[in-house]
Amino acid sequence: MYRHSNHSKIFGTGRIDERFRTIFQRLKQTIEGETEDYILNVNPTEYLEHLTNSNQMEIPIINFEDVYADSYEDDIPIEYFSARYDRFGIDKVRKEIIQFFIPVSGNVDLLNYSPASTFYLGGGGDFKVNSDSISTEFINFDNDGPAIKKRFDSEVRGIRSNYDSLIADIERFNNSLKSELQNVFTKRKNALLNKNSLMSSLGVPLKRKNSTSNTFAVPKPQLKEKIRISKPIVTEKGFKPEPTLNEDSYRHILKLINDVGKNFERMPSVYKGKGEEDLRDHILMTLDPNFELGSASGETFNKSGKTDIQLRYDSSVIFIAECKFWSGEKGYLTTISQLLNYLTWRDTKASVIMFVRQKDFSSILEKVKTSTEYHENYLSYVNNTDENWFNYRFHINGDKNRELKLAIQLYHLPK
Repeated sequence: MYRHSNHSKIFGTGRIDERFRTIFQRLKQTIEGETEDYILNVNPTEYLEHLTNSNQMEIPIINFEDVYADSYEDDIPIEYFSARYDRFGIDKVRKEIIQFFIPVSGNVDLLNYSPASTFYLGGGGDFKVNSDSISTEFINFDNDGPAIKKRFDSEVRGIRSNYDSLIADIERFNNSLKSELQNVFTKRKNALLNKNSLMSSLGVPLKRKNSTSNTFAVPKPQLKEKIRISKPIVTEKGFKPEPTLNEDSYRHILKLINDVGKNFERMPSVYKGKGEEDLRDHILMTLDPNFELGSASGETFNKSGKTDIQLRYDSSVIFIAECKFWSGEKGYLTTISQLLNYLTWRDTKASVIMFVRQKDFSSILEKVKTSTEYHENYLSYVNNTDENWFNYRFHINGDKNRELKLAIQLYHLPK
């Protein structure tokens, strides 16, 4: 091996977990340095996605299959040779240097770090990290090409093991960064809330009545990443506590609505000749006996207007469901807008219940998938709880930091 360059040696700078710790500590300081107003008013999902997406480590890619070679001549110090040159008083001998280059892309700088998980001491040889490649050099002593290629292949095998471990470490960091930042953010926000004695005002506990059997499992929502580079802007000053419906109760309400809708599909006689209000009342009769608010000032489910179901707390809507027959994509998006006009609180939960008369139910489901994201208040898709049940994140009119959870539930009731 001939070290002709002063470039960094691959895996030779330090452990990659040291780089991880530096990034995390910087982001922790960023969160802790935000103002109280910002932390209490910002949309947590959007803020954490901004921090996460802005600090994901780009994977360095070594293109092992695209290796190429070059050569040049140089004066080689005598210590690289056998002792036979000593008696002639020769200090250097001119020889050909064979260079091998393997192209790289992505965050090449990360190749300077050794993996934190498993590190093979012999893996890497004297490869050097350049801006667009890793390279190594051999002195051509004996004009033996196959022998040089064999030594090169041996060095490459050594690199692969450490490279695979390094990539696995980086991917683990990227995948865990958001949850780690979530912990820091939640701790900071809770500390601010406790300082202002607001914790008891944030949640509205909704409990099931003792007479109702507990027969429904609550699925856990799985968030899907949405790329957002810009930092969320908060225009509010101060923080006002707002009532919210807890997540378990929200999922249970949606499950009950889904059960009623499935019964409609199985028993056409129930919905035959019925309008939106009649179908709404069937759902309302199922929901109301199942829940009661844990506060004397709260009200149970009620109907407000022609087609909606509302749950209120101190005159504020904390859950609303809007029932409509499917009339096309434009009518569907208008229904969402109509529902949003009721809502002013952050962390509100809602559902749009669509009754579909058209025969091709699958095509309607596809239209929901493709058209929902065009609504001006859309933030992101979350998941599907069922084939006919889509979960989304929307925001209140005029403020992306005031987020609501919106379920779209469709039921096939052909004529």
